[in-house]
Amino acid sequence: MIKKVAIQGIQGSFHDIVSQNYFLNAVETLPFLTFNEVVRSLAQHKADAAIMALENSIAGSIIPNYALIDVNELYITGEYYLDVQHNLMALSGQNIMDINEVHSHPMALLQCKVFFDQYPHIKLVEDSDTAEVARRIHDQQLVGIAAIASEAAAEIYQLKILAKSIQTIKQNETRFVIVERHQNSSAKINKASLKFMLDHKRGSLAAMLNVMSDCKLNLTKIQSLPKIDTPWKYAFFVDVTFDTYEDYEKAKSIMTIMAEEFKVLGEYKNAKQ
Repeated sequence: MIKKVAIQGIQGSFHDIVSQNYFLNAVETLPFLTFNEVVRSLAQHKADAAIMALENSIAGSIIPNYALIDVNELYITGEYYLDVQHNLMALSGQNIMDINEVHSHPMALLQCKVFFDQYPHIKLVEDSDTAEVARRIHDQQLVGIAAIASEAAAEIYQLKILAKSIQTIKQNETRFVIVERHQNSSAKINKASLKFMLDHKRGSLAAMLNVMSDCKLNLTKIQSLPKIDTPWKYAFFVDVTFDTYEDYEKAKSIMTIMAEEFKVLGEYKNAKQ
């Protein structure tokens, strides 16, 4: 039973919002500032599960998190898509022209870059967490500095929202995954995250993709990462959905034979249905 969940960020962060929505407030959240700390807490049994952002519809994949899940032998047991609305906030009594610096997580800054093109006087500063900046502004009463964070963070840390939904693309979704130490097969499984490596033969990747197609798997994501200890060798991370588990099992048995290395990173319920 999941009682403690590790998250990157503090109360009011987007990971915190996902934890509340996914687990329906039935768990204790353990906040950390980095994903390395999140994974370490899970590996050391301080947490029963962890929540990790994996990709964003504007900024793309958070590549290091794929490696963290893989290297630490963790399993994806669920996923959650959050509509991420970024808001510019600061202490009350100020407007945008009073702001000299905006501090936030690098992904948030990237997703809002176009908005700040119209305010060249504002310096963008990378920080560890969206909500942590909001809390710091409140606690230290920082004037002239703003944060990019959720409406929940503005409410919790009593900040004024200077501009709402400042992300470049208004429909901005982030995919979060639920990660555990062991595979959980309790839910209806119709999606899987896989990792495989192939030799350098011509058409080897195409052959693997054909197997997925022939076995009625729908490829929803493919990402390559370099194998650090072998120069110019790459591992492929893919997500597939399927209607029947038997189709997936058939594909998995064939791909295991075809690949130099094959690994299941997680089997879980597709949240996009």
